[in-house]
Amino acid sequence: MKYILPSILFSVAIILGSCRDNNKSTYKTENKRWYKGNLHTHSFWSDGDEFPEIILDWYKSHDYQFIALSDHNTISMEEKWIPVREDSIYQNSFKKYLETYGEDWVDYKMDSGKVEVKLKTYAEYSDLFEKAGEFLVIHSEEITDRYEDKHVHMNATNIQKKIDPQGGNSIPEVMQNNLNAVLKQRKETGVPIMPHINHPNFFYSISLEDMISLKGERFFEVYNGHPMVHNMGDSTHISMEEMWDQINISYINSKKPIMYGLATDDSHNYHKIGHKWSNSGRGWVMVQADTLSAPALIEAMEKGNFYSTTGVTLKALESGKKNLKVEVEPETGVKYTISFLGCLKGETEVKEFKSVEGNTANFDITDDILFVRSKITSSKLQENPIEDIKYESAWTQPVLND
Repeated sequence: MKYILPSILFSVAIILGSCRDNNKSTYKTENKRWYKGNLHTHSFWSDGDEFPEIILDWYKSHDYQFIALSDHNTISMEEKWIPVREDSIYQNSFKKYLETYGEDWVDYKMDSGKVEVKLKTYAEYSDLFEKAGEFLVIHSEEITDRYEDKHVHMNATNIQKKIDPQGGNSIPEVMQNNLNAVLKQRKETGVPIMPHINHPNFFYSISLEDMISLKGERFFEVYNGHPMVHNMGDSTHISMEEMWDQINISYINSKKPIMYGLATDDSHNYHKIGHKWSNSGRGWVMVQADTLSAPALIEAMEKGNFYSTTGVTLKALESGKKNLKVEVEPETGVKYTISFLGCLKGETEVKEFKSVEGNTANFDITDDILFVRSKITSSKLQENPIEDIKYESAWTQPVLND
């Protein structure tokens, strides 16, 4: 099995970590690690085309520290058998799976001349791969719902028990009902569970107005590596970045906590590689936390202590009420453009405040600025891109002037 994107090694550095509540953005220095992870991944448990163990091995071997297998409307705890498809790709995949993990691990049987395999549960595959401080498998579900012909998908990271799609009489109602179900489980269990809205432009199902209507959501996918999600929008639909900014203009003016932007790969396809397929390694988050645990990672992300990327690695990220500093971990022969984007108080349009060609840039946050974030674009081509997104990029989270 071939995978195109290589891992990007991250050099651990001691940088300024944040300590904020909701819309605050004051930072203090702490020794914390950066952890690389993907929060949106699929396997044979739903519509992915590979065994969980093979997928986890790929991420672990490509220097990820955490991964969420987020299959549709399941938490991978019941008994499930799948037939091995007759296509040679899947026959060979099963043979490799059996050779790699052995007869003692792989449960399979013959039924009407076809091989059926029992999938390993979350408890089984996570126990096989997890190692304290090095690799974490987070229990997750992609709650998959619809309204008429529109698709409403929401991930619940660190879920404790399965949540069925809640339905509703409109897109906003379906979204809010599912969000409320996640937040209810969080409250009842006392366990941090992080909901996030997936790919709003998938079939152009979720509009800006739908996103603005939400109460209690803090995360959505500003980048998703599936080839059908329309990150860039089209002539009649805004891009995910523009939606992100407009959501935050509305949220800040309404005194709601700001929305943070995630990058995920939403991988489904592990055998066929290219722009037509949903492959691993296209987008991920880098989270600054004190320990590699689901509660610590979620706490850090809810404070905004992370950035999203399709390949660019940051060496330092410093932020306070009056300043935002970005330093890239440079690659030889690669050039970087660091842009500072945001909105002025009283306005409704986002503008580029400053752009720097280089590895380091600072931006002073003046009193007239509502919020600012940074986007870093490199001259390095993505090795397995989708849409017309050619170059590796990274996005920092918005910083408020309050």
